[in-house]
Amino acid sequence: MNTRAHDYLSGLFSLDGRTALVTGGSSGIGRAIATALARAGARTVLVARGKQELAATADALAAEGCEAAWVSADLATRPGVRAAAEEAAAVYGEPDILVNSAGINLRPPMGELTEDDWDRTMAVNLDAPHLLGRRFGPGMAERGYGRIVHVSSQQAHRAFADSGAYGVSKGGLESLARSQAEAWSAAGVTANTLVPGIVMTPLNARLSADPATVAALAARTLVGRNGMADDFATAAVFLASPASGYVTGQSIFVDGGFSAH
Repeated sequence: MNTRAHDYLSGLFSLDGRTALVTGGSSGIGRAIATALARAGARTVLVARGKQELAATADALAAEGCEAAWVSADLATRPGVRAAAEEAAAVYGEPDILVNSAGINLRPPMGELTEDDWDRTMAVNLDAPHLLGRRFGPGMAERGYGRIVHVSSQQAHRAFADSGAYGVSKGGLESLARSQAEAWSAAGVTANTLVPGIVMTPLNARLSADPATVAALAARTLVGRNGMADDFATAAVFLASPASGYVTGQSIFVDGGFSAH
């Protein structure tokens, strides 16, 4: 690549000097996003429950010359979220980029959905992103730069495979992004949502266990395959970078055309 092209692309997409916090950053889509942000130059803090997976991800990034750290936390409780936020901010300073990828996927049939299922789903999938946004959004606005990225689901837009509380939480998450955009975009803070297609991550273990279902879902896409976690790397870097400054309040489908079929 010639110097002019390199400088141009770096000005658009480089995250050098930025700090990112990625929940769910030790597995699946969250890990792919965290890896992409770190490779693009961001000092990246991973937040999830499993210490072994967190350490392995951070070590892999460090081996590539990236700056990465991790915080083990339970995002199912408000005290846990608040503690995780403060511990994460103490590593590299206040984040410029917040990615909410952590989620739980409890989807019993609607008639069997318990109050505990509902409460746990909303706590992790919707309440935690709200609390983290409240904690970091105003600071981003004061500094004049911020990027908030949520990871949603097809079930925020269409009901299938027992959407239950999960689909409701993801629909709320997309509305949260619009509210955050309304609150802070004039101060340089964008808030957007990535909407995956069918991605074979641990969160979708129930679907991926059935080869016929996997094949049928792949056939529904326009590209002819189900998603992979790495498919979200470029979209995440775009939404975290200066290049996306005029994109806010949007739900961006990265789904191989699943939603268009």
